Amino acid sequence: MAKQLVLISHGSFSEGLKASTEMLMGPQDNIHTVVLEPSEGADDFRAKLEEVIKDFDEFVIFADLLGGTPCNVASRLLLEGREFELYAGMSMPMVIGFINNELVGMNEDLVVFATTNTKKVNDLLNASDDEDDEDE
Repeated sequence: MAKQLVLISHGSFSEGLKASTEMLMGPQDNIHTVVLEPSEGADDFRAKLEEVIKDFDEFVIFADLLGGTPCNVASRLLLEGREFELYAGMSMPMVIGFINNELVGMNEDLVVFATTNTKKVNDLLNASDDEDDEDE
C-alpha cells in the first residue's frame, strides 16, 4: 500500500483542499480527510481520525493549525507511540509536494517546498517592473 496522506482540519477546509488539489493533479485515492465539526470535541475527532488511519501502515498527517484540536489530537497519538509524520499549517503547495514525492520517489522537505512556494505577488510584480525599467 502506498503512503497515505490524511488532511485534518476545523470544518471543511481539508475537504476543500483535497478537492482543489485534485482539480490540478487528478484523483488522489491515497489522500483522506477528517474534519472537526463545530458540534464535536476532541474525543469525537479522535474517534474519526483513528477510524481513517486504522489500516494504514505508513501515513503522513497535515493539520490546518498548530495548537488546534485536530493537530493536538494527532500529537497525542504521536506521544502515545503511533509512528507517522505530522505537519501543521497545511497548504496546497504542501499537498502537491507530497504527491510529487510519491510520484517520483523523492523525499523533498515539504516545509521547504511549501515556504518556497509562498510568495507576496506584489513584490514579484514590482521586481518584474523594476527589471523592465532597467531594460529601457
